[in-house]
Amino acid sequence: MLETLSKAEPDKILSLIALYRDDPRHGKVDLGVGVYKDAAGATPIMRAVREAEKRLYASQTTKSYLGMAGDLAFNRAVSQLALGDAAPAERVSAVQTPGGSGALRVLGELLHAANPAAAVWLPDPSWSNHEQLLGRAGLRLARYPYVDASGALQFEAMREALRQAPRGDVVLLHGCCHNPTGVDLSATQWRATGELLRERELLPLVDLAYQGFGDGLAEDAAGLRGLLTQVPELVVAASCSKNFSVYRDRVGAAIVVARNAAQSETAYSQLMAVARTLYSMPPDHGAAAVSMALSDPELRADWEAELTAMRERMQSLRRGLAEALRKATNSARFDFLAEGKGMFSRLGVSLEQVERLRHESAVYMVDDSRINVAGLREEGLDELARKIAAVL
Repeated sequence: MLETLSKAEPDKILSLIALYRDDPRHGKVDLGVGVYKDAAGATPIMRAVREAEKRLYASQTTKSYLGMAGDLAFNRAVSQLALGDAAPAERVSAVQTPGGSGALRVLGELLHAANPAAAVWLPDPSWSNHEQLLGRAGLRLARYPYVDASGALQFEAMREALRQAPRGDVVLLHGCCHNPTGVDLSATQWRATGELLRERELLPLVDLAYQGFGDGLAEDAAGLRGLLTQVPELVVAASCSKNFSVYRDRVGAAIVVARNAAQSETAYSQLMAVARTLYSMPPDHGAAAVSMALSDPELRADWEAELTAMRERMQSLRRGLAEALRKATNSARFDFLAEGKGMFSRLGVSLEQVERLRHESAVYMVDDSRINVAGLREEGLDELARKIAAVL
């Protein structure tokens, strides 16, 4: 039977890991893989998470299953972190998932079961795995314009495309820190989008993968919370990978805000049924540490302080790279980098130029010129800018 299989297409982002690792050149730069890195180039364990893990080690007495919904305290805490007080608790249901990717797949299965004819509208561009996770759940895929090749938001074109979406379709929105461009909707644009979704009876699917990396915890959830005043129901894929730096522990949540308590209860039962068929039970350790960090006042304060420092460092790197590129190119072409949010932006250079940077200068980025801002080094910005300018 297995002889009928053909090799799967390799993931372009993950393939960069091996290319970078095997490159022997000194001074190589990894701007590809999407993990936060500190000034030393390490991906640290956050202080509050480390302390929570110590307390868990001292207090846990069993590794028995928690159930299909996972850690209930975690589900409440992450739902509160994302939604605030924008929705009454009786309308909210959530299950813990293996990361934000797991949340997207669980929600995809749920939405397909609710409306097998529905399409999910993805921004163009979007995170590359959105298509696979939601398409494999059975949802049809459609696209709406979002950012053009120059890095400019195409909001009117986005609205015009979504006006053509049939009622009952799903619209995926990045809650903040759009991946791969770093270009977010303004408050006014969020409101206008909510009005359109309500008028067209479209269901928002908000991917909230970077809360706290843009402007702040509450600020980054403002668009999502505003939608709750405009639409009767929505779903959220929440990830703790970035803002708690628990990447390998796979910590996420699939959140449903239903029209009423009865529909919320039904959705909850279906979320657990989907979880049972996909992975049965979610991993516990990382979610337990996150739950403790959110519920303990001292740990929460320390986590928020460290998260603020991470966010401010990325903002500083954005400004620094934009300034270095302005000097190296004698143009304002890359000034948009300073205005972006979160970890990612696209430089807007060609595939040929991306490949030249890799081969000639050991600078690694994704083929579409997406860079991980958190992979930059303060002391290397001018040199990197000169290397980029050399291929233009």
